[in-house]
Amino acid sequence: MTSKRLYKSSTNRVICGVCGGLGEYFNVDPTIIRLLCVVLMCSAGTGVLAYIVAAIIMPEEPHSF
Repeated sequence: MTSKRLYKSSTNRVICGVCGGLGEYFNVDPTIIRLLCVVLMCSAGTGVLAYIVAAIIMPEEPHSF
């Protein structure tokens, strides 16, 4: 059984790959995650803090050769 891990996306990234990684993890279009992040950023600024924390905490996607 392969465990599912959350990583920043190395292929679907705009700024740091956080939204792309969340989209890949939850099997959702990353554009939807990005729109939700923008909505959170516009309402009380919680999206900015959440994105910064996620960009620092989430590891980079390992490269398989």
